Amino acid sequence: MSSGPVAELRELYGDYRLDHAYDEMREPSGEVREAYRALADTLARLPQEELQRRKQSAELAFLTQGITFTVYGRDEGTEKIFPYDLLPRLITSHDWEQVERGLTQRITALNLFLRDVYSEAKILNDQIVPRELVYSCKHYRRQMRGLQVPRNVYISVVGSDLLRLNNGEFVVLEDNLRVPSGVSYMLTNRRVMKRTFPQLFHSYGVRPIEHYPQLLLSTLRSLAPEGRPEPNIVLLTPGVFNSAYFEHTYLARQMGIDLVEGRDLVTHDNIVYMRTTDGLKRVDVIYRRVDDDFSDPLIFRSDSILGCSGLFNAYRAGNVTVTNAFGTGLADDKALYAYVPRIIRYYLDEDPIINNVETFLLNEDKERQHVLANLDKLVIKAVGESGGYGMLIGPHSTAKQREEFTARIEANPRNYIAQPTLDFSRAPCLIGDRLEPRHVDLRPYILYGDKINIVPGGLTRVALEKGSLVVNSSQGGGSKDTWVLE
Repeated sequence: MSSGPVAELRELYGDYRLDHAYDEMREPSGEVREAYRALADTLARLPQEELQRRKQSAELAFLTQGITFTVYGRDEGTEKIFPYDLLPRLITSHDWEQVERGLTQRITALNLFLRDVYSEAKILNDQIVPRELVYSCKHYRRQMRGLQVPRNVYISVVGSDLLRLNNGEFVVLEDNLRVPSGVSYMLTNRRVMKRTFPQLFHSYGVRPIEHYPQLLLSTLRSLAPEGRPEPNIVLLTPGVFNSAYFEHTYLARQMGIDLVEGRDLVTHDNIVYMRTTDGLKRVDVIYRRVDDDFSDPLIFRSDSILGCSGLFNAYRAGNVTVTNAFGTGLADDKALYAYVPRIIRYYLDEDPIINNVETFLLNEDKERQHVLANLDKLVIKAVGESGGYGMLIGPHSTAKQREEFTARIEANPRNYIAQPTLDFSRAPCLIGDRLEPRHVDLRPYILYGDKINIVPGGLTRVALEKGSLVVNSSQGGGSKDTWVLE
């Protein structure tokens, strides 16, 4: 189906309404964007029964592979099949080139920032970033001061969340630098999609992402301690009750490395070993999916049973690489996020290629007063939360919720930031038996070892509930396959 008048499209899309948000598939006039025409043509030719059959086949594939996530705090069953939308989200090579350059710039600057803050602290001395903002961050780790990190790489695995605004430009909503999750869904989405629309996939010339596990493995290998040419690499998981346990097992299997829990590790003379049936085996690199607080009970939380006693001392001695490095959560604090454009200019002497979202810091009196007077128009976020928790979406909130957040903000203003309510882009989704637009974001995955690599695509997350702006799976969101076109 070529792009045509709105009337022609109504038959296929039903009540698919365009508004002032950027629509990934359709121009404001209603015409299908050039990149989406082959997809629109395929959908127009497929009988409704065939489309539903393919949808059921895709859902069955997720079910049989056990692709699930955990919803905490729910009384009903916590284990859920990860919601998946059948239609891919397409990104042109021109748009992707800007995303790639922008994220490479951003991660380079954030890594330099972490290296500086934990050593000479020049950026604090020059008053580019407030000292008290850094030292009051709950993810700042004084134990990292003066510690030599392998290759000076603090953040090896990053997932930054991007939104597309109504002018078509991408902006960074937040950076995830501690233990970013979701890459397994990116990979399994692609595998399912290639089976669901094989001819369409082939005709589009989609750039591959299947090499991500091997790229991750080579990144981890490049960060091994000196003198360990054949490093033993493990993935450290909190265990089966963690929300991302499927991902941990999936990635370990794809990389061909051992999946371990804290109880599988032991330290001796500042060297980490893994217990095996053949005895102890030295561990050189740990891809850590356990938060700082739970990694080593001797240094961080003494009540943790998820980590390994002595791990930090082995790390400090340079006998094991732990990635991402301890203390990297400092740079994804949502208050510090507001300073990233200044951080980029300070270290790289460049303007940001991808901009931030306007952000109000509530520990500043003037900005706090403005926010409290406009709670019904803004989004409030706790600086250290993830997964869509600790948020107030002003336009969708009740007077009682706003009253509660006012009290929280006044009690601890450092713990909150505010941003405008963004009407970010929407993409077509198969909802029941019809296509409807839903809001989407994009989480590309950046790997940083001896160089920076970004696989072309990422996890497109979808706010599947009508009118919702929250894409997190724990809050009713789902995902799509992301096709970056050659």
